[in-house]
Amino acid sequence: MGFFDNLKNFKNKLDQVESTVYGKQSLLEVYERNAKLEAEIIKRTNELDRANKQMLTLQHIWDMMNSSKPLSSVLNAIVNSIQGELGYLYSFIVKQNTDENGKFLQIVASSREDLSIKFNDYFKCNVVDYKMCFPEFEEIKNAVKNNQIYQSNDLIKLITGFIPSINEENLKNFLKEAKMKSYILVPLRSKQIHFGSLIVFSSRENISKSELNFLNLFAKQIELAITIADLFQAVKEQAITDPMTGLYNRRYFEEFIKKEAIRSNRQNQKFTVISLDLDHLKQINDVYGHNYGDIAIKAIAEVLKNNARSIDIAARMGGEEFNLILPGVDSQGGLIAAERIRRAIESVELEKIEHITASIGVATYLEHSDDIDELLELADQAMYESKRNGRNRVTLAKISNISSWQEVAVNTFIDILSKHRIPLDTQTSELLNSRLNQINKSNDKLYQVADNLVEIYNPEHKDGIMKSKVEFASLLAKRFDLTKEAIDKLKIAILLYDIGNTMLPKDLLQKKEPLNQEDKDYIKKHPIIAAREILEPISNIVDIVPIIEKHHENWDGSGYPNKLSGEQIPIESQIILIIDSYFALLEKRPYREALSKDDAIKLIEEDINIKWSERLAKEFISIVNDSII
Repeated sequence: MGFFDNLKNFKNKLDQVESTVYGKQSLLEVYERNAKLEAEIIKRTNELDRANKQMLTLQHIWDMMNSSKPLSSVLNAIVNSIQGELGYLYSFIVKQNTDENGKFLQIVASSREDLSIKFNDYFKCNVVDYKMCFPEFEEIKNAVKNNQIYQSNDLIKLITGFIPSINEENLKNFLKEAKMKSYILVPLRSKQIHFGSLIVFSSRENISKSELNFLNLFAKQIELAITIADLFQAVKEQAITDPMTGLYNRRYFEEFIKKEAIRSNRQNQKFTVISLDLDHLKQINDVYGHNYGDIAIKAIAEVLKNNARSIDIAARMGGEEFNLILPGVDSQGGLIAAERIRRAIESVELEKIEHITASIGVATYLEHSDDIDELLELADQAMYESKRNGRNRVTLAKISNISSWQEVAVNTFIDILSKHRIPLDTQTSELLNSRLNQINKSNDKLYQVADNLVEIYNPEHKDGIMKSKVEFASLLAKRFDLTKEAIDKLKIAILLYDIGNTMLPKDLLQKKEPLNQEDKDYIKKHPIIAAREILEPISNIVDIVPIIEKHHENWDGSGYPNKLSGEQIPIESQIILIIDSYFALLEKRPYREALSKDDAIKLIEEDINIKWSERLAKEFISIVNDSII
C-alpha cells in the first residue's frame, strides 16, 4: 500500500472517530463554535466587570450622601469616581454663576488636575477658573431644557462654545494628544431646578445603550447627592448663623476667636475685636414696638456686612450686642474701622425711628491682652465707657491685668476655699485652688471652679453652664439698662448665689419622692445660709450679699425668705431667679427628666406675674430664642 493510500485510510478512520464523537459536525465547526463561546464569555465578562465598576461608582456616591461633607467635596468625588472606574478620560461639572457682568458658566469640580494644567499650557487659559460662555447651539439647549443626556463627537463645537476665543488648530492637536473622541453631557437638577451639567470625555466614538441607562441612573444619584449636600450645608449654616440678621452667632464667634488667637500667636500678628451695642433699644421697643427694635438690629447687621472685609467675622452675640473680629489689624486700624462703622450706623434712616446710633469699644489681641476672655471683657468695658460718655462714640480699651469683677470673684472663691467656709475634702479644695491660681492663663478656670462647686450637690450639672448663666445675665441686664458696675456685681452673684446648697444634706437635694413641708422649709434657708454664713464675712462682696439673699423672692410676693414682691425685689435678684429656674429645667432631677428648651420656655411663660414680671419673662425668652443654648 502506497503513501497516499495510507493517508486516505488514516483520514477515513479519523472521520469515523469524529463522527462517533461529534456526530455530523466537523472539527472546524466545533472550533468555530468554541471560538464563539469564548468570545461571548469575554464579552459577558467585560459587561460584568463594567457593571461592577458602575456599582462601585454608585456606592461611592451613596457613601458621599451618607457623609456630612460639603458640596464641593461631593462634586469632586463624583467626577473622580466616574473617570477612574468607568474609563472616561476627563470629566467636570459646570454650574451657572452671576457677577456684575451677568451670567456665566464655571467649572465647580474636575477630575484630572494634570489635564487642566496641560490645557493651560496649550492655551494659556486656566479652564477651572475661566468664566465660560453658554454654548449657543440648539442640541445643548434642548438637552438642558428637557433634562436629557446628549452625546456627540463634535468636541470642537462644544469647547469653542464654552471658550469662543480658543485657537481651533491648537484644540485639534490637544484633543488628538489627549485621545478624546466624544463627549457626553448629563444635565443635573437639584429640587427640580437645573443645577448644572456633568460633562465626560471618552476615547470611544459611540455610547452603548447600557452606558446610557447607567448614566441616567448615575445622574439621578448625583442629583440626590447634591440635594443632601445642600441640606447638610443649610443645617450647618443654621447652626452657626443668627436667624434674624444672617450674621454669625455667638457659638461660631467663640470658636473662631480661639482659632484666630492660635494663628495670631504663631505668626505674632495682632487682631482687633470691636464690641458694639445698639443705643436705646429699650426706648425703641417701648415707643415703636418690638418689630421696630428688630428692624434697628437688622440695620446694624447690614452696616457690619457692608463695612467688613471678606476675612472679617461679624457676629450677633445676642440682643442688641454685636462683635467684629478684624484679623491682622492693630488698635489704630481698629479705631479707624470702628469710627467708619459708627458713622455708617448714624447715617442709616429707618421708618418712624429715623436715625439710630451705637456705642462701640475696641480692644486688640497681643496689645491689650493675650487672653481671649480678658480681651472680650476689655472690649466690653470700652463699649460701656462709650455709653457712659454720652453714647454714639468709639472708645479704645485700657490695658488691665485682670477684669475687676473676675478679680473679686477669684478672691472670693479663694477665701471660701482657704478658710473652709463650705464642707470640702482637702483633695477637692486643693484642686480648685490650683485652678484659681491659673486664672491669669485661662479665665475659663473661674467658671470651672463654679461648675465644680455646683457638682458637689448636683451630680447632673454640666460643665460650662455657669459661663452660660453669666452671659445670659449680662445680656438680660443690658435690656434693663443696668450700669457696668451693676452688671459686674450681677456676674459675681451668678457665680455665688447657690453656694449655700453645699451646706445642705445630699440626701435631701437628691430626694426622689416629693419634698414634705419640713424639707421645703429647710431648703428655703439656703439663700440665707449662702448670704449670711458663707459670704457676709467676706468684706469685698458686702454689696453683693443682698442680691443673693433675695434671689428666691417672687413677683407676686409668694417667694422667700422675706415675701417681697414687685419692684421691692432688686432687678439683679429677679434676673438670677429666672436664669436659675430656666437652667434647672434643662437639667435632669431625681424626680424628673431634663426638659427641652421649648418646654422650659412654656413653664417660664406660665409663671408670668407669679414668679417674675411679664417684661422680664419676655426679654429673657427673646434672649433664649436668639441663643444656641
